Amino acid sequence: MKDDMEKVTIRLPKQYLRRLDFLVRVDDFPSRSEAIRTSVRDLLYARVDLVLEKQKRLLELDLKEAELEEVEKQYLKP
Repeated sequence: MKDDMEKVTIRLPKQYLRRLDFLVRVDDFPSRSEAIRTSVRDLLYARVDLVLEKQKRLLELDLKEAELEEVEKQYLKP
């Protein structure tokens, strides 16, 4: 095992394991571990992109709010 890997123990529903074992048996993955690593990697890539996109939208909203406040100060003086 590579030095940069850690062992984790997880519990999965039996139906997930049956499907995982099927993928291993048909040579889609060499092992359960590889299938799980691939799944986790794909999930992380997708989630990181999603979270970054959300952060970007929040920043855009903050900038628009700042612009609105500036317009209010300029044109809607009390």
